[in-house]
Amino acid sequence: MPTIKANNIDINYEIRGKGFPLVLIMGLGANLDWWQPDFLAAVEKRFKLIMFDNRGAGRSNDPGEDYTVKTLADDAVGLMDALKIPKAHVLGISLGGMIAQEFAINYPQRVQKLVLAATSPGGDKTEPPSPEAMELLSGDRSTKTEEQNAKDLIPILYTPDFPKNHPREIELFMKQVLKAPIKPDPYQRQLGAIMSFESGERLKQVKTPTLVIHGKKDILIPYGNGKKISELIPKAKFVLFDHSGHALFSEEKAVTQMVIDFLK
Repeated sequence: MPTIKANNIDINYEIRGKGFPLVLIMGLGANLDWWQPDFLAAVEKRFKLIMFDNRGAGRSNDPGEDYTVKTLADDAVGLMDALKIPKAHVLGISLGGMIAQEFAINYPQRVQKLVLAATSPGGDKTEPPSPEAMELLSGDRSTKTEEQNAKDLIPILYTPDFPKNHPREIELFMKQVLKAPIKPDPYQRQLGAIMSFESGERLKQVKTPTLVIHGKKDILIPYGNGKKISELIPKAKFVLFDHSGHALFSEEKAVTQMVIDFLK
């Protein structure tokens, strides 16, 4: 996969499909390998997908300094500039959804439509993760193997029955995570960016057509966060999937068609 200089760092990216551009932004510790293959296969038939690794994750450069979610949004815009893409749909999940919020707030002229998945407005409007998810997020990853760190994610990303009912999906997830796992220091910098993030009342500035989607059983970022975002963004549409956790693109197949219908 190629890299390109954007916002003064080397960003690893991949382009698939043809049509109007759709920028996909991944979450904490994740990279472009993590996108659900069936989702990509469906959306690339209608859109030109721009996927990339956030700074410090996957194969993108880690400058070795702290940063904010706004910095990550600047990276995404810098990538669009480098690829000469003036405007795009933007879809972000989890931390990627926070980046997408900053993107829409600070660069509204660059966003055609916005999809925010399993994400939070941050600050005092945040509904916190479950105790077990919080313990895992704040734990010391450096003392564990990459495989153990990946396995630890399964119970906080998926609903309890999903792994045993869909073992191939979990096997695929493990392979995706272990392709280019994030190092402990960049992970902590991403976590620091999340902790300092707050979109809050600024979301009222967003005039971009927005779809907010969330799993009702999400214990990492509870669905009240998505509901709050939808209440703050004028005319945003909020859809709650009753049987899904944080990994709603894997657990709820209807998400894919809903995203396509909203963006087309």
